[in-house]
Amino acid sequence: MSKPPQSFSFWCFTGKGVGDRELLELARGLGYAAVELIDESLWPLARDAGLAIASVGGHDGIAHGMNRPENAARIEREVRANLEKAVEWGIPNLICFSGNREGLDDATGLANCAEQLARLAPHAEAAGVTLILEVLNSKVDHADYMADKIGWGAELVERVGSPRVKLLCDLYHTQIMEGDLIRTIGKHHPHIAHYHTAGNPGRGPLDQRQEINYPAVLRAIQATGYRGYIGHELLPPGDPVAALRDAFALTETSLSVPG
Repeated sequence: MSKPPQSFSFWCFTGKGVGDRELLELARGLGYAAVELIDESLWPLARDAGLAIASVGGHDGIAHGMNRPENAARIEREVRANLEKAVEWGIPNLICFSGNREGLDDATGLANCAEQLARLAPHAEAAGVTLILEVLNSKVDHADYMADKIGWGAELVERVGSPRVKLLCDLYHTQIMEGDLIRTIGKHHPHIAHYHTAGNPGRGPLDQRQEINYPAVLRAIQATGYRGYIGHELLPPGDPVAALRDAFALTETSLSVPG
């Protein structure tokens, strides 16, 4: 069984005592295949370091997203522009957001998101790029965010019905909101195109001080036949390179064990 490649979210590790070029080169040396959520001005540095770019933002605004019709024209312009960049740079995923509830009921918000994504889906299909709606926790980090459960997101993906509209499952956020990670992955993996990791509580390293059994969860992901990136979006408490090394090693070791 082949192992999914690993990536890391640049914003978590930059500005912590290691220069950007050095950080990218060290990550490649550790075995990382890609970087994510890195500023466009640094894309050439990533390429020079031998790293692909696994994902970037598809549009502005976590809180002001696709669940509000008044945001639709702006988001469509931004997504279509970013699809062109994704094609040019070989970026497989653009991250999208539902937006906050702000009193809007979940059924109406889902319908609005589905309508927006259905309009964008043909453009994503033509580009060969996947729009991944991120499921975030509304309990700790993103109060009032609408897409806070994997099941809600899965219903949205089903309604749009495009192979280029899927979910970003961040295991840290999902653990906070609903737990039951292995069963959730098993049920909804056809709707998921990308995974992020971090320890809970605290969004720290994947170590013994947090509650997620990452070796078992990572093997559950591998068992679904997933071939996308495992992206580490954790906040290192100290040396960012040591945190990158530890996350890579734990993931590599976990996926080496038959599950």
